[in-house]
Amino acid sequence: MAYYKIEGGYQLNGEIVPQGAKNEALQVISAVLLTDEKVTISNVPDIIDVNNLIKLLANLGVEVNSPQEGVYEFKAENIDFDYFDTEDFVKTAGKIRGSIMMIGPMLARFKKASAPKPGGDKIGRRKLDTHFIGLQKLGADFNFCEDSKVFQVKADKLKGTYILLDEASVTGTANIVMAAVLAEGTTTIFNAACEPYLKQLCKMLNSMGAKIGGIGSNLLTIEGVESLGGCSHRLLPDMIEIGSFIGLAAMTKSHIRIKDVSIEDLGIIPDVFRRLGIVVIEEGDDLIIPEQNSYEVETFMDGSIMTIADAPWPGFTPDLISIVLVTAINAKGSVLIHQKMFESRLFFVDKLIDMGAQIILCDPHRATVIGLNHKYPLRGIQMVSPDIRAGVAQLIAALSAKGISHIHNIGQIERGYQNIDERLRQLGAKITRHED
Repeated sequence: MAYYKIEGGYQLNGEIVPQGAKNEALQVISAVLLTDEKVTISNVPDIIDVNNLIKLLANLGVEVNSPQEGVYEFKAENIDFDYFDTEDFVKTAGKIRGSIMMIGPMLARFKKASAPKPGGDKIGRRKLDTHFIGLQKLGADFNFCEDSKVFQVKADKLKGTYILLDEASVTGTANIVMAAVLAEGTTTIFNAACEPYLKQLCKMLNSMGAKIGGIGSNLLTIEGVESLGGCSHRLLPDMIEIGSFIGLAAMTKSHIRIKDVSIEDLGIIPDVFRRLGIVVIEEGDDLIIPEQNSYEVETFMDGSIMTIADAPWPGFTPDLISIVLVTAINAKGSVLIHQKMFESRLFFVDKLIDMGAQIILCDPHRATVIGLNHKYPLRGIQMVSPDIRAGVAQLIAALSAKGISHIHNIGQIERGYQNIDERLRQLGAKITRHED
């Protein structure tokens, strides 16, 4: 297994361009199954999860071409349904949680689909009920094979209906939307997720001929159509990478310009980092994080501690909770980090404490960070990346620490961040990638 060796304690400087959005890519690439015409997607990140999904589609019979870096052409004209019965399908699809979003488009177009239990980060329970209940209301029947650990889904006909989601699941909403666009009649989805990824998916589907109203809100109305055509679509820049680079700049006292970030799609992300005292300057469509020797956490008149919590969009995305937590280590002041959605996402803080961070893990969902104000540098240690976001949080801590750190299991990081070691070296980071 590969690992990173990081020599920390150096300031970085320069420009960095965020990759295409991972979470959007998994949705819109699944959507190519809705048509037999060519779909072109650009700004596709070269990361493990996305590459595995593209490989899965190719093995399924989808024609896949890449005329240039970051651009893919898909044509799902012929589907090999026998592939669903192979061990390779179970193994490849089981590696990525995004594979579950193939069910909606397959069900809509072919009236049948299969999916193994999906993989992804081990950050706590991540139920699939929202997907299944929504698709069942449209007319699908689910069966789970204990021997193969594969879900089999069928539907004689999908019919539009009113759906009130029990939670505003991003992938659940995407799956239901992709099934509903070819269903008979009108589907109304209330408490729908409204992340920019969903907006992008809906805009793409409308460009293919779908009729989706209420885009960007939590109430979607979908009028089913008989078929969809091809289209061209460009992914947004990855907001999680952008937030990661803001935290990195602050922790290492660096001057970094983050290029072409699509500011209007970042929501409250820049403002949450500003609440930590970090200067975030908007210039055109770039964000500039100037060198800061100190950043002070916002205080309240009543003396209460700053709390940063995740929430469904337009709240603060849970994927950046780990980044905000590590960034607070070098702030002046204290912050309560409240991760509401996943009960295992904060367990990586024990390694940050080993590095010298002052963090009190209150329970599986809450941690109090007492900022060091850059007075006491973190120290380099050996770490293992437990998931994508915690791994990058560890990487940020290591780059700010004094001495040498090693981060193992970096395949987790590389599932979500494209050539991160090479791109950080271009900013002046002393990071190298090694094989065990």
